[in-house]
Amino acid sequence: MFDSIGWAEILILVVAGLFILGPERLPSAAAWLGRNVRKVREYATGAREQLRNEMGDDFEELRKPLQDLQQLRNFDPRRAVTRHLFDDVEADNGGTKPNGHTPPPTTPAPKREEPTPPTAGEKTPVDPDAT
Repeated sequence: MFDSIGWAEILILVVAGLFILGPERLPSAAAWLGRNVRKVREYATGAREQLRNEMGDDFEELRKPLQDLQQLRNFDPRRAVTRHLFDDVEADNGGTKPNGHTPPPTTPAPKREEPTPPTAGEKTPVDPDAT
């Protein structure tokens, strides 16, 4: 329940409540708040149980997309792209990519001939379209 509220915030709320309500009314206000939070939890639990009983197996199918959305909170786009680009997904799918494309067999590229530098007195070739 207090995942996003730290101890410093709780301390600030208690001190603010002490100043606003005073020391004589603060214990009764805290007890009232505790009772109401407990009631809200009981209502939420009861509603969840009632939905589970009425929906049966469909309740778990409803919870699955919600759990997927909850996992998106921890989604790191950089890690997902890196995994997609650099991990060997082809080995997992028997040589096919997730989109169904089977890459052609790899053959070594033919060797390129290195151009020889011009000898003394020889004109270098000029491409008129490139200039």
